[in-house]
Amino acid sequence: MIRTGEEYKQGIRDGREVWIDGERVKDVTTHPALKPIIDVKARMYDMAHEERYSSDLTYVESNERHSIFYKPPTVQKDWHDKIKALDHFMKDISGVVTRVGDETIGEMWSLTDGRDVLAEIDPRFAPNIDRHIRAVVEKDVFHVSANTDPKGDRSLPPQQQDPDMMVHVTRETDAGIIIRGAKYETAAPYADQAYLKPTVGAWSTEKLSDYAVGCIVKMGAPGVKHICRSGFAGRSNPNDYPLANRFDEVEALVVFDDVLIPWEDVFFYRHTRAAQFVRSTLHRYSAFPYVLRLLYVADMMIGAAMWNAKQTGLDKLQSVREKLADLVCYREGINAHLTASIAMAEKSSGGLLMPQQSMLYAGRVFACSQLPAMMHIARELCGGQICITPNANAFDAKGSGEWLNKFYSLNDQWQADDRRKLLAFARDLLNSDYAGHRLTFVQFAQAPHFNHLAAVYNNFDFSGPLDFVKKSAGLSDRIDGMAP
Repeated sequence: MIRTGEEYKQGIRDGREVWIDGERVKDVTTHPALKPIIDVKARMYDMAHEERYSSDLTYVESNERHSIFYKPPTVQKDWHDKIKALDHFMKDISGVVTRVGDETIGEMWSLTDGRDVLAEIDPRFAPNIDRHIRAVVEKDVFHVSANTDPKGDRSLPPQQQDPDMMVHVTRETDAGIIIRGAKYETAAPYADQAYLKPTVGAWSTEKLSDYAVGCIVKMGAPGVKHICRSGFAGRSNPNDYPLANRFDEVEALVVFDDVLIPWEDVFFYRHTRAAQFVRSTLHRYSAFPYVLRLLYVADMMIGAAMWNAKQTGLDKLQSVREKLADLVCYREGINAHLTASIAMAEKSSGGLLMPQQSMLYAGRVFACSQLPAMMHIARELCGGQICITPNANAFDAKGSGEWLNKFYSLNDQWQADDRRKLLAFARDLLNSDYAGHRLTFVQFAQAPHFNHLAAVYNNFDFSGPLDFVKKSAGLSDRIDGMAP
């Protein structure tokens, strides 16, 4: 059953241990650093109940209404429905957010595809996969993903340093396993639960390891501690930093201090083969909504740059149009990869409709690797005023305000207030601390770039190019079977 925004907020008022800037947070829903993004997630819940959005954000199954974001995709329409629903959400909030649940539930769907493999390795936990995927749909929980450990000295295996540098199982009990360690995770302080899985381990000969564990962790469970980075929201005037104050998604070092994971919440445990298989298929669905976010980032850059060109009258210059065209090509390149991955989608081993993997992963590399260059083109088009314009208070103050309003008014149509607002938006999108944070986040949110490239390599069908060159070059039949 779909929840309301207030029901979501009530669910995370569970006494969880959250720390920001050295202080214990009493109520995550009212803390200045967390409230804006929690309100955004609550808005996603509330939209599903509104008549103008309900038919696009929900679906009915067995007389029960559920979120379209959590519906396991089985036909192309399911993917198009998700795109439409996300479009409604982004345009309603007038911004871009990443960790709101639809992009992480895909990691659970990949478990469906690996169910038989995991059952073959250890049959005890296979039913847990089916039950949890169904529970997310039926209970409409905010589900995130716990990926990266602190790791410590990476030249050493975890057993030769503080073992807590990577999450591991310390013991088994009748009730479940006990885990220790920590993970960095976006949105954990205001999520219901996280899918915790291991960092890729260097398991060359090990068949069993206490570090090979995958499970569901309730974010308010005893022993779970959220130590957050400083938030951007509330630091400065929202008129000067409109994005940072509304859409900052707070990360935390989530510490697991002897946390009990009930057996029914365990997906795999100890078997390194299971952990390696899960990591290799983890993003086959979640990469799609993740890359789709960057389409909206591209739209923001195009919009900011084009409005600046129109304000200043430079939109008629060919050199300006060429740079705008570069941004458009970036945007449409992302769109093309996403569209093709659905048009060429394939049935997975678990019966779901999987975006064509080579096309999807290549799109992810394109979107992430080109983003820094595209941001710089947008900076050039917005000009140097995004880094030297005074703040909103200076425009309002007597003494400075009249001069600023004089020099920032461009013509009868473009007065100083609109000029200042656009420059503030562009600064927060491209130049601010928040902009730099978001850029780094994009480069590592779904693993670092070398893993993105590895996914492309492992999912591309090399047989076509190999056969083509073999015939064209007249190579011997003896080289058959040498494909990667």
